Amino acid sequence: MNEAAAEALALLRSEGWQALLIFLRVGAFASFMPGFGEQSVPLRVKLMAALCLTAVTFAALPSPPQPPATAEVFALYMGTETVAGLALGIGLRLFVLGLQTTGSMIAQATSLSQILGPLVIEPMPAIGNILVIGGLALAMVLGLHVHAVLYLLISYEAMPAGQWPAAADLSEWGLALVTRSFRLAYSLAAPFIIISLIYNLTLGVINRAMPQLMVAFVGAPVITFGGMALLFLLAAQILATWSEALLAFLTSPF
Repeated sequence: MNEAAAEALALLRSEGWQALLIFLRVGAFASFMPGFGEQSVPLRVKLMAALCLTAVTFAALPSPPQPPATAEVFALYMGTETVAGLALGIGLRLFVLGLQTTGSMIAQATSLSQILGPLVIEPMPAIGNILVIGGLALAMVLGLHVHAVLYLLISYEAMPAGQWPAAADLSEWGLALVTRSFRLAYSLAAPFIIISLIYNLTLGVINRAMPQLMVAFVGAPVITFGGMALLFLLAAQILATWSEALLAFLTSPF
């Protein structure tokens, strides 16, 4: 019994530190991870998700970080791993923000920005909330947690443990992700913006031809109904395109 306890203690000393160092990165990443990192998710669920991701990452990582020899080295690891995890989580969170931006643009283009009011803690039109919930559900069905582990494993090649990420490379990577997020948002909302522009130009021509007609009372219900109908037709394609972009990023993030 004593020998088994001694072996378990030795194993904990040798591999426990490595698991802790991996948890520093994974925990910071999980706080921003889509699905598990939402504000509505309880803190205990987030902690369990981070621990599970840590266990899988530790088992799959070819060369786990070495245990720190001194307190100064451990403090260095705490800084570098936390910064790396936050960068990875924010980079992935930008795709959710892109989907929220898509919903806001669609709502503004179709006069649905105020209908039903905000349904979440952050101000967001109802269309944006619907798209975000649908996108997160689709990402989970497609194995977001599995791709997240691959994302973490790849990150150790670009951001080695115990080394501060290069500021120039990190800023360039973040700027590219922001640009990619906004480009994706504009492309997903493009059909609604184009149809809204054509519709408003048509209303302007009708108003000039018949000034006595109250085009605002006629046009507002039509654009609202048209926006909802177009969302019904294109929601599946929007979410499929977004999920493909998300999984493509997780496969090749750098």
